[in-house]
Amino acid sequence: MSTTRIPRRRTLAASATTAIAVGLLSLGVAPAAHADPLPTLCNPAVDRTTSEPFNLQITPLVTDFLIYNVAPGTTGQHSDTLTRVSSVTTSIDNRTEITATASALFAKVEVKVGFSVQKTTSSTTSQTVNDTWNLNSPGRYGLYRGTRIITGQYVNRICAQTGPTTGIWVTTSPSPGTFTTYESPEIGSVGCAPAEPVGTVRRAAQLLISNC
Repeated sequence: MSTTRIPRRRTLAASATTAIAVGLLSLGVAPAAHADPLPTLCNPAVDRTTSEPFNLQITPLVTDFLIYNVAPGTTGQHSDTLTRVSSVTTSIDNRTEITATASALFAKVEVKVGFSVQKTTSSTTSQTVNDTWNLNSPGRYGLYRGTRIITGQYVNRICAQTGPTTGIWVTTSPSPGTFTTYESPEIGSVGCAPAEPVGTVRRAAQLLISNC
């Protein structure tokens, strides 16, 4: 069976309403880790202080979901409102107030993971999902909205001068902090087969379809 996405007709705005981030590890979706080493050298003429992320984990999450059965002869466009099943909110040290410093940290996270992430106070609970899907073949489908959560740790550092233009980064945090952010949510539909790639939101949604 095949599915066809139609263009999204709205922007999924986000605001801070919750501080919970629930992964799909219980469904066998393993997070991807990004364990890049922290930079050691700096230039005291241009570098002073920084917050550096590390131990990044990427986990797909379905936030809104609905199972829909397409009977023979009833294919075509289908509009519906999805049921919220989970949520994620940007946070720093379990606080949802995102400062300019935290936004700069998330910008570094964005570079490390290679895709855009939320850099301001935001949550997936800010909007009910009502959309239209093109379902071209009979079968059992999962209609979903989802995202990829990025969690990790960070340290605050200062550039300690060792020469006129040389220095080394020295960690000033007594212990690492923690953070959570997420990718801009996607809306789609997925059938029972073929199996979607592991680690994707589509695969996480596919695992939620019962009785395939």
